[in-house]
Amino acid sequence: MSQGSDPRGASGYWRAHLRLLAGLLCVWFAVSFGAGILFVEALNRVRIPGTGFPLGFWFAQQGSICVFVALIFVYAWRMRRLDARFGVAENGPS
Repeated sequence: MSQGSDPRGASGYWRAHLRLLAGLLCVWFAVSFGAGILFVEALNRVRIPGTGFPLGFWFAQQGSICVFVALIFVYAWRMRRLDARFGVAENGPS
């Protein structure tokens, strides 16, 4: 199914794409803002073994960045599957 030939397919594709984006942004918000700012006091009670750093400090400094990089790979993987499902996948370089 081509995206341009079926308006319902195009709207379904964009609905699924926006749902994926919303989900990934919610995870990113929960980790960066929630774990790094809102729940930092509770997380600081837990120490990272071997380093002694509080878990809240780690999330504020590096954890949110690590999760963001992981979310980029999840987004690329899920979009490849979504493109294939809606018939708009790229066939590779021409």
